Amino acid sequence: MTSVERDIVPLAEAMPAGKYDFAPTGGEFKGVRTFAEQMKHVAAVIYMVAASVLGEKNPDMGGSENGPAAMKSKDEIVKYLKDSFAYAHKAMLSLTAKNLAELVPSAFGSDKVPRVSMATVAVWHSFDHYGQTVVYARMNGIIPPASRK
Repeated sequence: MTSVERDIVPLAEAMPAGKYDFAPTGGEFKGVRTFAEQMKHVAAVIYMVAASVLGEKNPDMGGSENGPAAMKSKDEIVKYLKDSFAYAHKAMLSLTAKNLAELVPSAFGSDKVPRVSMATVAVWHSFDHYGQTVVYARMNGIIPPASRK
């Protein structure tokens, strides 16, 4: 979690507020999420899977994988993203060798899945969308902070 957090949060902070509504249009990009929607989606899914790992009701009030519809500003979205990572860290710290294989309700349907499978979603899913948003940033002349080192 820390690795992806160190990449995606600084990227969210580096993208100018005026570019949060950017979505690529050339090529095969019809209907893709905007930068803001990507970040809200990442945070919403982190909340969903972390709640599953913890066996808790999802504290996110967004109600879907898209996050809160009313949330529009960069500041709100960056805070939402940071808060989702804080919750995910709580979930990751709850993992033990004994509980990794325990079945928990999936965040995506009614099946039960091993707790560790929900924990891994928070990481690989976030990195997937990080890769997409890196392209968005570069298309707008922003070098991702993780690439500046």
